[in-house]
Amino acid sequence: MDVVATLRAAGCVWAEEEAEILRQSAVEAARARGSVSASAELARLVDRRVAGEPLEYVVGWAGFLGLRLRVTPGVFVPRRRTELLARLAIERARDGSVVVELCAGAAPVAAAVMAAQSTAVVHVVDRDPTALACASVNVPGGLMHRGDLFDALPRMLRGRLDVVAASPPYVPTGELHLMNGEARTHEPTYALDGGDDGLDVARRIVADAPRWLAPAGRVLIECGRTQAPKLESMFTHGGFVTETTVDEEYGSTVVLGALL
Repeated sequence: MDVVATLRAAGCVWAEEEAEILRQSAVEAARARGSVSASAELARLVDRRVAGEPLEYVVGWAGFLGLRLRVTPGVFVPRRRTELLARLAIERARDGSVVVELCAGAAPVAAAVMAAQSTAVVHVVDRDPTALACASVNVPGGLMHRGDLFDALPRMLRGRLDVVAASPPYVPTGELHLMNGEARTHEPTYALDGGDDGLDVARRIVADAPRWLAPAGRVLIECGRTQAPKLESMFTHGGFVTETTVDEEYGSTVVLGALL
């Protein structure tokens, strides 16, 4: 089978890179299962990819800041643009810091923080048990909480959070149809749809954060580039000072809020 040609014909833009990942995954899967050949496993994986399934679902993982994160069907796939959020969270985590990732999905930020700062106390919040199952693999030793944003956390954490990081859904409802078909078809809508202006969930995080932050705590929220001024204004009205960081290479924007 000419894997590259097959992937190109199916419309895969990065056919060469995907072909190599699929080959490696086929070899690993064949070794693990023992009862199938690598070529048969590769054919099965290619068929799934050609049918339109996201590569990360097909191979069961996504690369993120040098980590290999567990991802299963139905879980939001970590994006490279979110690496900026992770780097900023790592910079602000200290020995023993209490770090929370909200809207975590597979918990890429929490995983990156744990890998870089093993003494941090890391909490992961998501509403979906399938996502939390992935997160528990990606953040060994992390504390998993199923529920809605801060409401999922134990009350004993109020006033104790040093770093809160979130990549909430921030695609405006009216623009969901502009997203690529893989995301719209396979990823959960609740992880994509940010409401009329894309900031519905971010707005709730900003409003509730003051009750949960430690005195020197910080909130970091990923958003779209054009949404940053509005998010900054939300933080300011909530009593925060803000700092916005942009990574042009990956189109990443993160707004940080610190209480005055």
